[in-house]
Amino acid sequence: MAINEYLKRIYGGTAQSYFERAGKVMLGGGRLFTVTANPEIIMHADRDPKIKKLLLSPDAEIIPDGISVVKAMEILGLKASERITGVDLAAHLLKAAGENGRSVYLLGAREEVVSALAEKLKSQYPDITVSFHNGYDGDKDIIFDEIASLAPDLVLVGLGVPAQELLIYRHLPKFTKGVLVGVGGSFDVLSGSKKRAPQVFVKTNTEWLYRIAREPQRLGRFWNNNVKFLREVRKTRFTGK
Repeated sequence: MAINEYLKRIYGGTAQSYFERAGKVMLGGGRLFTVTANPEIIMHADRDPKIKKLLLSPDAEIIPDGISVVKAMEILGLKASERITGVDLAAHLLKAAGENGRSVYLLGAREEVVSALAEKLKSQYPDITVSFHNGYDGDKDIIFDEIASLAPDLVLVGLGVPAQELLIYRHLPKFTKGVLVGVGGSFDVLSGSKKRAPQVFVKTNTEWLYRIAREPQRLGRFWNNNVKFLREVRKTRFTGK
């Protein structure tokens, strides 16, 4: 399948407009599954039919988490306002949940990280209900059955791409309400366990450069996903497939 079949499904509006949309669904008792798309999950789609089905499913909304995805949309003439990161979406939804006394489930990261985030949220928002489980112990499908039984207003899953998206999608029919989002390593940043890139990198869409500079082992992953992804996009532009 041409890569533009995935890209044309990606939300092209502003980050703020999507934050407002997702918050409205959460507070209104609706259901929403948001995929924070980076080149990695799109590249996986042509190799894994389960991911392909997920990205093309009307039950999933997709936002452009990586700047490479935004650039790809622009190259193919698709509307793309800006990058919408999973950590920013998570921060907005957690704030809205806290201020409105809603329930949240956090799944992922190390025990000390996810528990620290839970305590931080409870301290900031006395009316919030927070349940959590780390990303290393237990059967994730059994855990997700437990999450579905709780019917939280917000479910954030930080297990990495594409495991988190496939897990959510597999259990989505069990949810009649709630906003469910795969947020990768966001718990590390939101808990204060790890610093996000300085604002100059965030504003210039070069967080990837900051991460590679701090963790050089990421370079191979960056090449295999981002560089090859943009090569495929340019090929699609000229061949249409």
